Amino acid sequence: MKIINTKDTNFQSEFDSILARAKSDIKGVSSIVMNIIDEIVAEGNVALKRHIEKFDKWEVKSDDDLLISQEDMKKAYENIDEKLRLALHTAYDRIKTYHEKQLPKSWLDFESNGTILGQKVTPVDKAGLYIPGGKAAYPSSLLMNAVPAIVAGVKEIVVCTPTPNNEVNELLLAACHLCKVSKVYKVGGASAIAAMAYGTQTIPKVDVITGPGNIFVATAKKLVFGEVNIDMIAGPSEIGILADATAKPHYLAIDLLSQAEHDEMASSIMITTCDEVASLTSKEVEEYLKTLSREAIARKSIDERGAIIVASNMEEAISLMNEIAPEHLEVMTQNPFELLPYIKHAGAIFLGENTPEPIGDYIAGPNHTLPTGSTAKFYSPLNVENFMKKSSIINFSKNAINELGEACALLADTEGLTAHAKSVRVRLEK
Repeated sequence: MKIINTKDTNFQSEFDSILARAKSDIKGVSSIVMNIIDEIVAEGNVALKRHIEKFDKWEVKSDDDLLISQEDMKKAYENIDEKLRLALHTAYDRIKTYHEKQLPKSWLDFESNGTILGQKVTPVDKAGLYIPGGKAAYPSSLLMNAVPAIVAGVKEIVVCTPTPNNEVNELLLAACHLCKVSKVYKVGGASAIAAMAYGTQTIPKVDVITGPGNIFVATAKKLVFGEVNIDMIAGPSEIGILADATAKPHYLAIDLLSQAEHDEMASSIMITTCDEVASLTSKEVEEYLKTLSREAIARKSIDERGAIIVASNMEEAISLMNEIAPEHLEVMTQNPFELLPYIKHAGAIFLGENTPEPIGDYIAGPNHTLPTGSTAKFYSPLNVENFMKKSSIINFSKNAINELGEACALLADTEGLTAHAKSVRVRLEK
């Protein structure tokens, strides 16, 4: 694994290439995705079936073939191994408990002049969840997207997932049954995003679309934003690790690889203050690589998008990591909580050697749908509020309008909005 030092003469150019990891070819695929969206809008199910036959390689004989039945989901749930079912329930319960703490509250504030101001929080009516199902299916992603929607109080949850060769992942169906998802459609890619954004004869139009996907899915979400709300534009998975001299290299190595095995485009970056830790971790990565079922994918990711940076001190290490703003950040130091106040940008922060990133993927409770590619500087993890919206509440008494009305009308006059000003002044006492 490549090791670079902040004292190297070419360090800045090397670091700039790390910061550029998130650059994806959205522009390059935009015209393709726009054509797919236009076809779905114009033709609905007809285009949907054509896209499924082209991309997922199976023939959709009727509209009914698009929908997975409740019976199939129930059967999948009943047929999975008992220990696996228990694990799903454990994850579900922990995710639900965590997200219940995020629920925003409606509120009212009463002023002395009789003004009442407040906020009303309500869930969206329909949420659309995109769950990948191509190279791999992720039941954990279903839980992470469905549970906050359930906690928010969304009444109708729609799931779209690709089914190459019409093969459905049974564990995903089991998770859908556990979450009481009513509608699961065998539709993937940009077509699924368009179908949920605009609606077809079979798939209902939703209010918000969440969930991860490839470059075509990400581009489609960006293009339909405004027609519906979206969670974020997520790219390939990534991990950052801050490590001092006390960190165990074999822990560090396998944690770096836990993200590298996702995708050739995944990014694994460690910043350490110890030369020996850097060297030993690099060697451990090579040893672990030989044992992985997805060795080829992980190796390409590590070779092309992985790096170990040796910093002069922890202050410099943290500063560099804040620039990277990783999706997942592990803090593998002697006193990780001491560094927490200085970490400004990360999707999820894992503190201490007993908290590997995969704990967050499955069972800890916080959401694993996280901002990537430095967008943790302004995006948050998927949460309950992604499935809710706020309305302002305003009520003025006669005293309040008399007290504040002329100031309001004066501001309207300044903007040249006569009707605005008169709308207020006709209510003022003469």
